Amino acid sequence: MSAFPNTLQFFRPLSPTGASAVRKSFLARNSSHAQVTSSNGSVSVEEKFPGKAEADVVVIGSGIGGLCCAGLLARYQQDVLVLESHDLPGGAAHSFHIKGFQFDSGPSLFSGFQSKGPQANPLGQVLDALGETIPCASYDSWMVYLPEGEFLSRIGPTEFFKDLEKYASANAVQEWKKLLDAILPMSAAAMALPPLSIRGDLGVLSTAGARYAPSLLKSFVQMGPQGALGATKLLRPFSEIMDSLELKDPFIRNWVDLLAFLLAGVKSNGILSAEMVYMFAEWYKPGCCLEYPLHGSGAVVDALVRGMQKFGGQISLGSHVEKIVVENGRATGGQAKSGKFIRAKKAVVSNASMWDTLNLLPKEVVPKSYQDRIKMTPQCESFMHLHLGFDAECTSKDLGIHHIVVNDWDRGVDADQNVVLISVPSVLSPDLAPPGKHVLHAYLPGTEPFDLWKGYDRKSAAYKELKAERSEVMWRAVERALGPGFSRTEEHMDRQVEAGKDSIPGHSTPISQLYCCGDSTFPGIGVPAVAASGAIVANSLVSVTQHSQLLDAIGI
Repeated sequence: MSAFPNTLQFFRPLSPTGASAVRKSFLARNSSHAQVTSSNGSVSVEEKFPGKAEADVVVIGSGIGGLCCAGLLARYQQDVLVLESHDLPGGAAHSFHIKGFQFDSGPSLFSGFQSKGPQANPLGQVLDALGETIPCASYDSWMVYLPEGEFLSRIGPTEFFKDLEKYASANAVQEWKKLLDAILPMSAAAMALPPLSIRGDLGVLSTAGARYAPSLLKSFVQMGPQGALGATKLLRPFSEIMDSLELKDPFIRNWVDLLAFLLAGVKSNGILSAEMVYMFAEWYKPGCCLEYPLHGSGAVVDALVRGMQKFGGQISLGSHVEKIVVENGRATGGQAKSGKFIRAKKAVVSNASMWDTLNLLPKEVVPKSYQDRIKMTPQCESFMHLHLGFDAECTSKDLGIHHIVVNDWDRGVDADQNVVLISVPSVLSPDLAPPGKHVLHAYLPGTEPFDLWKGYDRKSAAYKELKAERSEVMWRAVERALGPGFSRTEEHMDRQVEAGKDSIPGHSTPISQLYCCGDSTFPGIGVPAVAASGAIVANSLVSVTQHSQLLDAIGI
């Protein structure tokens, strides 16, 4: 087996306080260029702080949440400007290139891009509102490597029962059936309120409450008293629903934790029930499938940027905001290190993490109670990533896109060095790699202790030794899934907020006209959740009439 030769080795632990801190690209770019091109070459955006001095709304950060917010604001005919520190848009969802290989930097598990209407995925609803579509490849399974054995796990209403019978127990089969019977009816309530109908003020009584009251009432009637009572837990951690059902089978508890990791990088006690119920409804219904965006996760980012620009919104890359300016208790814009100031006439929206947003604000204007709440909000541990390019001939012809390795159930899926998630997206989107090659992204899902890396000089021998030691578990997982002999091209770390253990912060702040969106705000971690967070903020910044007109326009 020949491996693709080394091209680059890179490992970058971020600040311990940054859940979604910007990762500087290692790809060199000429900063004198006025334009840079997106991952697919289909979107051009301005680089460096823009010439314009003001906008209705300034959005700081171009993650999925920030782009969804900005796109909808542009659709609402607001003058919106996105300021992004990185030289690529997308935050954790951006794609990057090395020697003809295109890598996803973050999410690789998607569904619901093609869905439309009231029950669509939040991201799907935003794309629909922006008039954008994303070509996708469909699939229905992933390989799992568990202590009990290796098997191809398929989504759908019946397939997983066969795996449980073979690799778990009769009790696991019964508990899985009990879980599906309890939560699938809840999906009617979870989907009765379209994510795009939600806003952060009393106008929600009109755009969501009154508009969808009949469908909500119908869903509760269909569920019956017990089901309706369970639906009240949709905004609580999913583990509470499992506890209420008295599910105790170790395999079932571990498997659900693993599903939560796939969806949001946290266990079942760290993810909102609404997200999990929605996922179960999508993954365990007849004819269901998963989707991978052709051309990689960068295609999602490109679609959001295109949609925003279509309606007049702008994005400026290489535009690092050093501080959020607050005047008379009101957020009035963002300022660069150079002193360049972009005024926000209506609002500032931060798509940075809550911790980073706090650091952008003058301390004297932030109430101590709010500072304490942010500092007390728990974070999960770090994500360690391994990106590889390798020869396709080294693997079987039926290689699947996803591979999940669990070394020891007893340690828990959140234990460090225990679970490795692997994605090989080029099996579905061959253009991500040169002919005869594949790209691979392996990572430890929020389980790598960040404190281990504090104080190390990244050029030191000690740092390199630690990197080799801590990444070995990923190499073993890759060798188990694909075979030995691969060479690393990049590794890095990041952090995310852990949702669900405490109440997730909302989108408003104590600073007038300053809002937050992204994975450290309601409804939490994961692509659907951050898309919903951005939409909620955008809806909250326009009138109920404008909001209702948009819902009418897209047929929900």
